[in-house]
Amino acid sequence: MIEGVMMRSPNTFIVAVRQEDGTIRVRRDQWFGLFKKNKFLKLPFVRGVFILLETMANGIVALNYSARIAMASEMIKKAEKNGVTREDAVKKEKEKEKVGLATWISIAASLVFGILLFKALPHFLTALFADSTHASWGLQSFTFHTIDGVLKAFIFIFYIVIIGFIPDIRRVFQYHGAEHKSISTFEAQEELTIENAKKYTTFHPRCGTTFIFFLLFISIIIFAVFFALVPVGAGLPTVLKHLLAVGTKILLVFPIAGLSYELIKLMGKKCDTWWGKILSTPGLLLQRLTTREPADDQLEVALVSIKAALFLEEKYNLKNVGQDMKVITLEEVEISGLNDVEKSNFKLADFLE
Repeated sequence: MIEGVMMRSPNTFIVAVRQEDGTIRVRRDQWFGLFKKNKFLKLPFVRGVFILLETMANGIVALNYSARIAMASEMIKKAEKNGVTREDAVKKEKEKEKVGLATWISIAASLVFGILLFKALPHFLTALFADSTHASWGLQSFTFHTIDGVLKAFIFIFYIVIIGFIPDIRRVFQYHGAEHKSISTFEAQEELTIENAKKYTTFHPRCGTTFIFFLLFISIIIFAVFFALVPVGAGLPTVLKHLLAVGTKILLVFPIAGLSYELIKLMGKKCDTWWGKILSTPGLLLQRLTTREPADDQLEVALVSIKAALFLEEKYNLKNVGQDMKVITLEEVEISGLNDVEKSNFKLADFLE
């Protein structure tokens, strides 16, 4: 987040943001996921797709909130300059923090951008390369999808490296590292303090960056096997054939995402085994691009977010609350630091199914 960290436990949704005056603004709410109402969505290889969509929705809500808090003064000055009152400006920004039509439009726009950049572009570049070199391999070959996957990985890495030079994004990467350190401290069952968190690495085996690696790697294999068995676009003109192939790849992303999610969960449990270390290494290397070493004040924000989530889980016994029972009202609180958040006795084992 912008100057902040989002933390979600099974039943809470927390966003902690460092304000311009140094205090921390905490948005606290109860969380009702899709999985509470529909057990089918919790099935292995199915849950990954819906968790991805939920995470994107949460991310957009949290991002809009963090932007409003972190850039409050700039936003208000701009609004007043345009003749909008402070109250109306804040109200308009708050509307963006609800999971509504605007959120899903943002998700759709993000997906379109991702499809064009990471699906269509590498596919058509590979097709152009094959055509210009009069290659003996084509859409049905393993070579085509290997080159496509390598190009996709290169575009992703280049994209991350470029945006990493933007100062604001660099700070986002620092907060990403702070999030990992705070989670590792909790998983080690240590007290959630800055000193304890500082000794942990900014890398984590269940990071979304590792998920992306699995997505890229598995897609090469799945695409190669699928297109070898199914002659997609056979007999159609070249352009139409490749457009149909890209559309097919988009549909295949869903089962690939489901499989990638299961792998990342497995890595979280087996990261200390020899084969777990081998499989998780590429993803951890990618995290060198998406995380940075955080400052103490950034670590504090991450620790505030996880402490707030744990406190609410324990205080309201949310694990045993009914599926539709709302016991926490969305609220924003302002605190001076980590010591203002009450401690919880909850451990990792309390959340494992």
